[in-house]
Order: sequence, then C-alpha cells, then structure tokens
Amino acid sequence: MSKPSLDADCSQCAALCCVLLPFDKSASFGFDKAGGEPCQNLNACHGCRIHDRLEEKGFSGCVAFDCHGAGQRVVQEVFEGADWREDLSLLSRLGPAFHRMRRIHELLLLLREAGKLPLDEAQRGELDRLTSALNPPDGWSETALADFALSAAEADVRQFLASLRSVVEA
Repeated sequence: MSKPSLDADCSQCAALCCVLLPFDKSASFGFDKAGGEPCQNLNACHGCRIHDRLEEKGFSGCVAFDCHGAGQRVVQEVFEGADWREDLSLLSRLGPAFHRMRRIHELLLLLREAGKLPLDEAQRGELDRLTSALNPPDGWSETALADFALSAAEADVRQFLASLRSVVEA
C-alpha cells in the first residue's frame, strides 16, 4: 500500500468532521452542535453552504480544523466509499473509526517530520517500522482499525521522538 495522503481532501470524504465533531457557540463557531449531528450548513452533497464565508459567518474553527486526510481515508479505504446519508446506522461506526484514524494520521505527521532529520541507520529503521505499523500493507479495515493497539503505538512514537533529542539539538 502506498503512503496515505496526510492532506485533507474533502471531495473524497463524507463531511465526517461536519457531522461527527461537536462544537460550542464561541468566537470560533456560530452555534452549538452536538457530535453525531450534521452541521446545519451542510448541503446534500456533503459540502458547506457557507464555505467561502466561514470566517465571516463566525466559523473560524472550521477553517482551522484539519483532519490530515483521516476523513477521506476512513470513507474511501475503511468503508469503501459508503455514505452515511444512505445508511444513518453507519454514523455509529464511522465515528470511532474517524477518531482513531485522526490519531493515526497525527502520529504519521510527527513521523514524517522526524524523517526530515539526519537520522542514522538504526533511527531510520525504527522510523520505517513505526510508519509501517501505522500504514498496514493491505490498508485498514474496520476491524483492524478497531483492534489496533493505538495507545501502545502512541507510546512507541513518543519514545522514538524523545530518543531523537540529540539529533534535534545537534
């Protein structure tokens, strides 16, 4: 499997962030929205009716949010293009998958940045091992994603990054 994109591509998603994530009315969001509830600005094609005016309408939080490609990976890879609008019961499964994939993509982002450092052969090997664990060769299935030892992977990545202190300080 090729490396996943860590850039959001909303055209390949099903507006997961606009449905699954909650927000409170504040300087960043124009109204309250519960998690699992579609945003009232969402159109029938998973697009935002006010996308070109988000900040003007009080939704700077939407502009600032980035799933780093987790949304489209869940929709396209894990759920093979399934659409929650056609089957509302999918939301209860998409939510946990999206939240786990976001954490995985955050780890992949950290590892990508670490890969820019002048690593020695052993460090490069550990980087590759950790990256491969977060990007299985056959891709993610719903079961594999749910069963993945994410907390252990996060601890491994943190430990690896901490071991690079001397490289960063050099």
